[in-house]
Amino acid sequence: MLIKILVGGLLLFMVFNLFKAMMIMLKDDPNSPPMSKFIGRRVLTSAIIVGLILLAVATGLITPNPTPH
Repeated sequence: MLIKILVGGLLLFMVFNLFKAMMIMLKDDPNSPPMSKFIGRRVLTSAIIVGLILLAVATGLITPNPTPH
């Protein structure tokens, strides 16, 4: 259950960074932080999510769905 909460929180953080980058792109303020900072956080978060899911499947904390046949 902890893994699911952690992945859900990381997904929300990823979406937050996506919208933060969008607001910077639309604002076009020269004093704002670079948009690549938030896009980079989003990419790093998605890599952490994939690694966490692979680790959880490998250790048996979560089990994938069985094949439908």
